[in-house]
Amino acid sequence: MKLDFTKSGGLIPAIIQDAQTRQVLMLGFMNEEACRKTLETKKVTFFSRTRQRLWTKGETSGNFLHVVQILEDCDHDTLLVRVRPDGPTCHTGTDTCFGESNEAGVFFLKYLQDVVDRRHEEMPEGSYTTSLFRKGINRMAQKVGEEAVETVIEAVNGTEEGFLYEASDLMYHLIVLLAGKGFRLEDLARELQKRHKE
Repeated sequence: MKLDFTKSGGLIPAIIQDAQTRQVLMLGFMNEEACRKTLETKKVTFFSRTRQRLWTKGETSGNFLHVVQILEDCDHDTLLVRVRPDGPTCHTGTDTCFGESNEAGVFFLKYLQDVVDRRHEEMPEGSYTTSLFRKGINRMAQKVGEEAVETVIEAVNGTEEGFLYEASDLMYHLIVLLAGKGFRLEDLARELQKRHKE
């Protein structure tokens, strides 16, 4: 990273975003030392303008922000820091400093897709997902079919809880099949977007 700390008196804004939910959690400022410490410790550290010192988020509350990814903007004077929060981000006890809740919602599917893609790439032993990839496309497709039938049965004759459980199994196995075929959920979204008419 080639960051420009000169524009704002030695500080750059750092937008903190949950890596899983994509929810913006807070905004802080970093000087070069805070940025260096953040990179070294993998815990977000700011420069506190009121205390005039470095401040690692969570040092008193235990609600650390663990760095997943850091991106710099096109002008090299702002950071987007994607994190895994240990708990509420705001000192008031709310999930974000903007008073919003930090629930994964539909963004969890993208996170799950990323996990499945990593399993496909790394093939760790003992992983059910790895076992599906090893068995090949035919088995992955068969599992999607089985889960689709179970979802339909629960929808027609089962319980709401059973339906959600089976639909979740169907979605997971579809994500695995997509990865096995070299696609992602974003490819489905693009296809659906092409078909969409207001």
